[in-house]
Amino acid sequence: MADVKLASITRAFGEITAVDDMNLEVSDGEFFVLLGPTGAGKTTTLRIIAGLEKQDRGDVFLDKENVNDMGPALRDVAFVFQYYTLYPTFTVRQNLEFPLKSRMRNFDQDEIDKRIDRVARVLNIGELMERSTLNLSGGEMQRVAIGRAIVRTPRVFLMDEPLSNLDAKLREEMRVELARIHLELEETFIYVTHDQIEAMTMADRIGVLNEGRILQTGKPEDIYERPQNIFVARFVGSPGINTFEAAVDKDKLVIGEDDIICCLSQKQCSRLDKLDKKKVLFGIRPEDVEVTREKKDENSIKSKVYFSQSMGAEDVLNLSISKDILLRAVSPPKTLIKTEENVYANINMDRAHIFDADTEERINC
Repeated sequence: MADVKLASITRAFGEITAVDDMNLEVSDGEFFVLLGPTGAGKTTTLRIIAGLEKQDRGDVFLDKENVNDMGPALRDVAFVFQYYTLYPTFTVRQNLEFPLKSRMRNFDQDEIDKRIDRVARVLNIGELMERSTLNLSGGEMQRVAIGRAIVRTPRVFLMDEPLSNLDAKLREEMRVELARIHLELEETFIYVTHDQIEAMTMADRIGVLNEGRILQTGKPEDIYERPQNIFVARFVGSPGINTFEAAVDKDKLVIGEDDIICCLSQKQCSRLDKLDKKKVLFGIRPEDVEVTREKKDENSIKSKVYFSQSMGAEDVLNLSISKDILLRAVSPPKTLIKTEENVYANINMDRAHIFDADTEERINC
C-alpha cells in the first residue's frame, strides 16, 4: 500500500490546461474518487500518477518518495482502463498469469498459483479460469481486468471509469463488488468517474474536479450537505438541486417578482447583513421541499404540478410557481399527487444553501 501526494501539478496540451496547479493527498488504504464532468482532467491526473503522462510542473510522491523521474514500471501502480485490456486469445488464467511472468517479477509457479487462487476467490471468477476471454460477458471481462491488477499487489490501484461500458444493472452490482474488494484488500484506490452515484456509494473521500482544478474534497456526505460552490452543488445530487438568483430584503429572500419569498433565520440575516449581500444564489435540494395539499403556514408557496416523474420509491414533482419558475420536489408515491393538481410547496430553510452571486462560493450561514 502507499499514500499519494500531488504537489502543484500542472499539465497543458497546447492552449488547453488539463490539470491546473493541483494539490492532492490520498491516504494509505483510502478509496478516493475523482468526480467531474468530461474534460475535467480526471484521466490526465491518473496518467500523471501512473507515469504514463509527464507533468509540465509539480511533483508526484508515492509513500513520500518523489517519483517524477521514475517510469511506470518502477512506480509499481496498477491501472484499470475504461476499455478492457485483455489478451483475446488467452484464457482467463493466462491473462492473470501474464503480469507475474515479467522479468521484473519472475515469480515461481507456486507463488503464481497462490496469487491467482486468491484473486479468483476475491472476485468470484474461479469457474472462468479456463475460458477464453472472447467468451466472457462485459461484467466478467471487467472482473478479469480488475483481477489482473490485483494479482500484482501494486502500491496503488488507479481506475479510469472502469464501469462506464456496463449496463445499469451490472454497474450497480460491480459498485458493490468494488466496495467489497476494497474492504477485503485494504489497498489504496484512486477511482475516476463522472457518475456521482458511483462516487457517493463507494468513496471514503471525493474530490470534485472541473477544468483541471479540484473545487472541493471531503467525505460524500460533506460534499452533498455542504457544497463549497454552486458548481459542486449542481453537479452532485439527483434529482438536481434547485438554484435561483435571489434578492435579500431585510429578513427575507425574494425570488422572481415576489414569486417565492423565504424567511431567513436570525443567523442567516446576521451573516448576509455583515457581508452586505443584497444579491445571492439560493439553492434547495428537492428532498428539502415538502409538498402539501393544504397551506401549512405563511411561508407556503402556492403552485401547480407541471409534471411528475415516478422513481419507484419516490416521485419527483416539477412544480410551476410562475411562468418562469419551476421548483423540483420529492414526494412519497403514497401521497398520490397528480399532474395539474394545485398544491403548496414548503421550503425547509434550515437546509438551504446560499452562495455569493459574484464568486459563486458558499456563504456559511
